Amino acid sequence: MSPPPRVLLIDDTPQIAELLTFALRDHGFEVAASGYTTSINDLIVDRRAEAVVLNCSLYNMSESLFDMVRDRAEHAELPVVIVSDTPEEADASLRARNARRVLLIPKPFTGSQIARALDQLLGQSHVTADRGL
Repeated sequence: MSPPPRVLLIDDTPQIAELLTFALRDHGFEVAASGYTTSINDLIVDRRAEAVVLNCSLYNMSESLFDMVRDRAEHAELPVVIVSDTPEEADASLRARNARRVLLIPKPFTGSQIARALDQLLGQSHVTADRGL
């Protein structure tokens, strides 16, 4: 049996980060959570993350983190899930960047939605029954 996929969760709301961490663990992911940080690339390397979830209060915060990740050549294809309360704006921004291996999840969201997006990006299927946040 292969080890669980390692996910780095960046969330600027500690309560949501905690709930989402538990939900993703319930869906078979190993999760390392952090608040907003400009050291995201160091965290990706330190945690050996196979995917990143960005859930910041303001889309431009997630957008700046996404750009930091993609600016590193070794992270150019790293799967990223972005949660946004402005999905139209976020979609336009990602299209303008020709973003690849990224999925956008509109708020409100469930842990199951995030897990399915990660599965899709990682090419795996180990999602269990829907457990809402």
